[in-house]
Amino acid sequence: MSILLLSLDEEQLSVEQIAAVKRNIPEGMSFVLSRDVEAIKRVAQEIEILAGWFDPEWLFEMPRLRWAQQWGAGANWLMRYPKLQKAEFVLTNAVGVHAVQISEHVFAMILALGRKLPNAIAAQNKHIWAHVKHPTEPLDTPFAISSGDLFELADKTLLVLGVGAIGERVAKLAQAFEMRVIGMRRRPEKPSPYVDQMAGPDRLREVLGSADFIVNALPLTRATRYLLGADELDAMKASAYLVNIGRGATIDENALINALQKGTIAGAALDVFEQEPLPESSPLWTMPNTLITSHYAGTTPRYHERALDILLDNLQRYQNRQPLRNVVDKQRGY
Repeated sequence: MSILLLSLDEEQLSVEQIAAVKRNIPEGMSFVLSRDVEAIKRVAQEIEILAGWFDPEWLFEMPRLRWAQQWGAGANWLMRYPKLQKAEFVLTNAVGVHAVQISEHVFAMILALGRKLPNAIAAQNKHIWAHVKHPTEPLDTPFAISSGDLFELADKTLLVLGVGAIGERVAKLAQAFEMRVIGMRRRPEKPSPYVDQMAGPDRLREVLGSADFIVNALPLTRATRYLLGADELDAMKASAYLVNIGRGATIDENALINALQKGTIAGAALDVFEQEPLPESSPLWTMPNTLITSHYAGTTPRYHERALDILLDNLQRYQNRQPLRNVVDKQRGY
């Protein structure tokens, strides 16, 4: 008998959610809810559908696997497993579950930089009134703010690198802030109602030079690794800010540190890094023009709810032999 394995801890789902999965299991298929490695090994030979958080190594022990529904969006782990890229099972991901919280996180970071909130919080902790000074006035306390260092979003240009589910919602929010939006995607002929101008990767340096804010929402693939290096950072405006909520290794971190130290760009808001946790020795921690969050932009209390909706929809499609939603191109990794 074949098995659907949902690799989650039981307490991560409600009784109603578990019941919803059971109602949608294909006829004749057994259901296992477990993240216990030994328990999973015992049934691995019979698993036809795998969903949830899983170790890619498990897949080599599942000869009957026809479909794997991962609980996250990124599939760059496939680059480490060329044999799995060629395997016959279909891989689907959870693209779409991050769009709301990550797009809100993007603007939380941009607005925090624009209104100098890290400075204000530091002053609050010291019980110091952080005066706002005219650009010609001296800053008389460590926490004083020059009005020239504050910025507005209206009438500025925001560039979204990677107009997928996350990038498109970032663009939608940017329009609400009365910003002009440029998007870059692999297929620029595919429009978006929230993007004023769409460009392909061949125009990367051109559009970098047009933007006041660059939001990197790219997946990590062979084509995007270190896509933003020294030359690309040099192409940006000196007044521009870079926000990275995609993957750390899409940016050459040493080149970014150099650009921030030299003032090649105005600042950066970073949620992801090439090495995580970010080493204590990284200069990024102490740069005054850098805002860091510890890779939690995608976290939300509604994560499992949204991921489960995708699984339930795909279970219906699987039973009806319809194309599955969010199929990953295993060669490309997204």
